Amino acid sequence: MLKLEARPQPSAMWSYGSPLLALFITVILGVMLFVALGKDPVSGLLVFFWEPIKSVYALGELTVKATPLLLIALGLAVCFRSNVWNIGAEGQYVLGAIAASGVAMMADKTTGGWIVIPIVLAGVLGGMFWAGITAFLRDRFHANEILVSLMLVYVAVQVLSYMVSGPWKDPQGYNFPQTKNFDLVTRIPRLFEGSRVSIGVFFTWVGALGTWIFLFRTRSGFAQQVGGLAPAASRYAGFSSRRALWVAMLVSGGMAGLAGALEVAGPIGQLTPYVPAGYGFAAIIVAFVGRLHPVGMIFSAMLMSMFYIGGELAQSRLGLPKSLTGVFQGLLLFTLLACDTLVNYRLRWKK
Repeated sequence: MLKLEARPQPSAMWSYGSPLLALFITVILGVMLFVALGKDPVSGLLVFFWEPIKSVYALGELTVKATPLLLIALGLAVCFRSNVWNIGAEGQYVLGAIAASGVAMMADKTTGGWIVIPIVLAGVLGGMFWAGITAFLRDRFHANEILVSLMLVYVAVQVLSYMVSGPWKDPQGYNFPQTKNFDLVTRIPRLFEGSRVSIGVFFTWVGALGTWIFLFRTRSGFAQQVGGLAPAASRYAGFSSRRALWVAMLVSGGMAGLAGALEVAGPIGQLTPYVPAGYGFAAIIVAFVGRLHPVGMIFSAMLMSMFYIGGELAQSRLGLPKSLTGVFQGLLLFTLLACDTLVNYRLRWKK
């Protein structure tokens, strides 16, 4: 009989091997799912794992999807390492998109390319403001940040719906709930002709490097992590738990708001009710699959964006529901949670 036996100390090998094993099990379960749906499993796997990387254009689209996922995940990593459970990054992403859209719609024929900077800053401030509500309620009234941040997601979606159906509705949009198309001068500059990859990718590189430096090379980052791992030791060392809360929430909200700004002023080009694409929730999986480390999250963001693109292709080419994307995301998360057991336990055969 197989039994779990506690390890004397956590396994360093399985800390890194667990995500790989989880991905392998997810692929096996995916094959079984394709067979159960009556589809060729080889074609299904090719759609998810080969089509998104088979050409330069496909890699560009993969990068477009991975950019908001990575930005949000980087901010969430700061929160989770600080033991602050921000589950509402989706709402902060939406508010960043709304704030950025408000600035973008102020542009006219005399506006120069400098407008891109205020658009990006508005997105960051919008996300920080929405995250700050959660931080304030947690700090002042000891409210549970999980519930507050999650409920604020639905408030943000309602604010978005009101804006695109009311004050910002395009009068020439055939009664669709959306804003006008933003002027070209407000669009985030693209890196290459014929590709949707924008300079937003540079924000992800700077964000990953900045997060790594902050968490692992600064005293403030050390204080954040000590506060998360051992609050009593943090207080004894003179670190402020209130400061850790506010820093974690504002950094996370700012990164999510930045992702929202880059989306509406980049690939989307207007504000629509479909801006909430689930990136804020998928980024939670990205953060944990990447082991809350910037380097690991780069790879997990690319993997998660493959699931997004693969789900869209499976819908158009194989006739499968688009919800298959969420199925693969959920499988990866649950298998990771199961495989993480091997970090602290080993399997032993006992008669």
